[in-house]
Amino acid sequence: MDVGILSYGIYIPFYRLKNKNIAAVWGKRASDIENSLGVKEKSVANFDEDSVTLAYEASVRALQNGQISASEINAILVGSESHPYAVNPTSTILGEFLGVGRHYLAADLEFACKAATTAMIAVSGLISANKIKTGLIVGSDCAQAKPHDVLEYTAASAAASIILSRFSSKCLAEIIAFSSVSSDTPDFWRRDGVRFPSHGGRFTGEPAYFYHVELSSINLMKKTKFKPENFKYCVFHMPNGKFPRAVAKRLGFTDKQLAPSLIVDHIGNPYSASSLLGLTAVLDIAQKDDLILLTSYGSGAGSDAFVIRVNQKNDRNRRENFANQVNRKKYINYVDYLKFNGKI
Repeated sequence: MDVGILSYGIYIPFYRLKNKNIAAVWGKRASDIENSLGVKEKSVANFDEDSVTLAYEASVRALQNGQISASEINAILVGSESHPYAVNPTSTILGEFLGVGRHYLAADLEFACKAATTAMIAVSGLISANKIKTGLIVGSDCAQAKPHDVLEYTAASAAASIILSRFSSKCLAEIIAFSSVSSDTPDFWRRDGVRFPSHGGRFTGEPAYFYHVELSSINLMKKTKFKPENFKYCVFHMPNGKFPRAVAKRLGFTDKQLAPSLIVDHIGNPYSASSLLGLTAVLDIAQKDDLILLTSYGSGAGSDAFVIRVNQKNDRNRRENFANQVNRKKYINYVDYLKFNGKI
């Protein structure tokens, strides 16, 4: 595709909520929840944070890490399912805060948890067609969950920003190929005006997540003639701690290939930011010529898969990388969590 990752940045909110605190409120056993979901705690946005502020923090870090001027950005595409406004784009607010100027393409995308990887495909296409030089794609969510719903234990907050450009020696990695699959499989949904999403419970597994993730991954490997053993790392969307481990095993990947990407073990599922955060955690440690398989998933339903080759070890200023941010935290109780989310 001749498209590369020039830089990236992430932002994980400071606060964490342990699942045992949620379970205690609803008379559940924490061990049962953790065994079922494979998640022990999640990141929580403060009362004055939303998907825009998270996206801004991640994007500033991406610009700083790559020593890139905001005026170089020709497109901003933001993927989220918690845009603060129903009518008023997150992308233009972000562009204004960053000081991008006026001559850029802006758009908000929605496709549940794969909106940001769809943005990656769209921006890559514009760069590959020589329509723009540099684009910023963002996955940012303050994930919603109804109190006493199983999603309450996993729905988290975070953002990841990636700056794409035409591939050059300056790029950290190259996007080699991608594959997408889509279907009308309503495993997770939220009607307009309804505050919290609904879902199909255990039926969100086989006909939804596993079917689409496996199909897009297998199709891409056939297209590129790569096999699981050719990849140093794999990254899959992480709605919980069990699904990515199960699908990796079913596709023929090892625990060693998957482990560095499992951000869900530390912060839960930040929806549109999930798979991108997993990718950035891998890029933090990857070496030149390492191959990465990245496969997202979005309810509704669809999956985007990418083959990415690392061009150089990331030795740039990464004080705000995943390992540092995830260890910077403060635990809150359930009442504070409800206050932060405006539920009381």
